[in-house]
Amino acid sequence: MNMIVPLRAAFGFAAVLLAASPAFEACAEDSSPWQRDAHSAVRLLAGSRSGGVLLGGIAIQLEPGWKTYWRNPGDSGVPPRFDFSKSDNVEAVTVLWPAPMKFDDGAGGFSLGYKKQVVLPLRIVAKNSDKPVTLRANINYAVCDKLCIPVEASSELTFASVASTEDGTLSAALDAVPKPANIGDPTAVTVRDVRRDGDKGVLVDVTAPDAKDVSLFVEGPTPDWALPIPKLLDNSPPGVKRFAFDLEGLPPGAKPDGAALKLTLVGGDRSYEFNVNLN
Repeated sequence: MNMIVPLRAAFGFAAVLLAASPAFEACAEDSSPWQRDAHSAVRLLAGSRSGGVLLGGIAIQLEPGWKTYWRNPGDSGVPPRFDFSKSDNVEAVTVLWPAPMKFDDGAGGFSLGYKKQVVLPLRIVAKNSDKPVTLRANINYAVCDKLCIPVEASSELTFASVASTEDGTLSAALDAVPKPANIGDPTAVTVRDVRRDGDKGVLVDVTAPDAKDVSLFVEGPTPDWALPIPKLLDNSPPGVKRFAFDLEGLPPGAKPDGAALKLTLVGGDRSYEFNVNLN
């Protein structure tokens, strides 16, 4: 699921400032300076300038043992939030999400996110492709070990390079973003079937002949759906990895029938997204 951040977006999120000054001078470099706190660092990356749609990125580095969260944090955690409203010559920004890892959250559940480092690619649409683009970002995220600490960073970067030194980094980050797929596609790992199991259960059959470790994550049609992380069943049929989850965590008044779900399937170094309507 890609997240499109409107330029008027605002958010309330308790924060710890990464640096003494909340604003930074724009520079014609391919990356902004690292903004650091005790357990992480964050900066913006700029890809090559070509046309009206630009590729950028948000790079986050984490101290050993610390993690940050995916757009859906799982059973616990806080998803990152971004505000690009003070940017110059920017119509819209789409945040792309590399496939997450699953962690034990220490409270009997699991959280979803990243360790060590991650680059979130940004697809940036310029208002005028002939004018300079300066991206200004307010970045809110949480870093967690045994405790979670909210962090806020402000950074800015001008897109000026015809051939950016960060193109390779951004290309690798894009490769880590799950690819769109359809049920039954002949990909390395694929969802073969999705069906209801009683009133509240859902079963998802996956084929992944070459992948030892396979994970499946599910999201509802809106962020206020807090569906549980699917569990791999021990009694899966031969040649199939069967996952199950219950239709719990729905917002008040929401009905599961016909709901548009997004399944993210991760197997080895391959990952795919499947959009399904729950029958």
